[in-house]
Amino acid sequence: MTLSQLSPAVYIVGAGPGDPELLTIKAQRLLRQADVVLYANSLVPKQVLDWIRPEAERIGTAAMTLETILPLMIERVRAGQSVVRLQSGDPSLYSAIHEQMQALARAHIPFEVVPGIGAYQAAAAKLKVELTIPGLVQSIILTRISGRTQVPASEDLATLAAHRTSLCLYLSARHVEQAQAKLAAHYPSDTPVAICYRLGWPDEKIRLVTLAEMAAMTRQEDLIRTTLYVISPALAAGQVRSHLYDPSHDHLFRPRPPVTTPG
Repeated sequence: MTLSQLSPAVYIVGAGPGDPELLTIKAQRLLRQADVVLYANSLVPKQVLDWIRPEAERIGTAAMTLETILPLMIERVRAGQSVVRLQSGDPSLYSAIHEQMQALARAHIPFEVVPGIGAYQAAAAKLKVELTIPGLVQSIILTRISGRTQVPASEDLATLAAHRTSLCLYLSARHVEQAQAKLAAHYPSDTPVAICYRLGWPDEKIRLVTLAEMAAMTRQEDLIRTTLYVISPALAAGQVRSHLYDPSHDHLFRPRPPVTTPG
């Protein structure tokens, strides 16, 4: 496909947590082809914009509302242009694309969603950990604490913490004391917590502390936004081996060796 062949449509693209090299190949291609790129300039680092071709129209949306963004995208597509809506992280998490997709569908504007690397995935990679350890933890919860955006009562942080899984806490730095108290109702005070600030950005910070130190470290480092907390026993896992590559574990592609008897 050449640069001129990208169909007029809106392409909602996940930019990942910040590192421009973590964009998918498809995201890079769309950025190189798009006529117009609307990007969340408060959340997407400038380095990611290097993929955009020089003649494309660039529009930062940090100060805009949906009532301004949507008509602009619709107008450009109806004029025969391709539009990339570049969002931080992965569009499936805390990205407000639900209302965008509904409005585009009502306006009969074709659109496509392109996933991006989630911050929790980037955090695990930076920390060099697996968040699902056999015999220790096999689930990951992605959540946030109630703030200006309310969380349903059934998803209250204290309720989710009762499972003591690997828990990745988004959008909660402003309420870190409250979050710590809710987590401490179920996790031991020495549970490891990774505080991850602006993952993939030039000023990235990662601090590994205990749950008891979570709020104090957040305040000490003055981390107010773009912060992810990873709370997990997996962060301190010792020597553990899964069954997947164990010689005694057979599966479809690796049958158990036949038992030979002396004779």
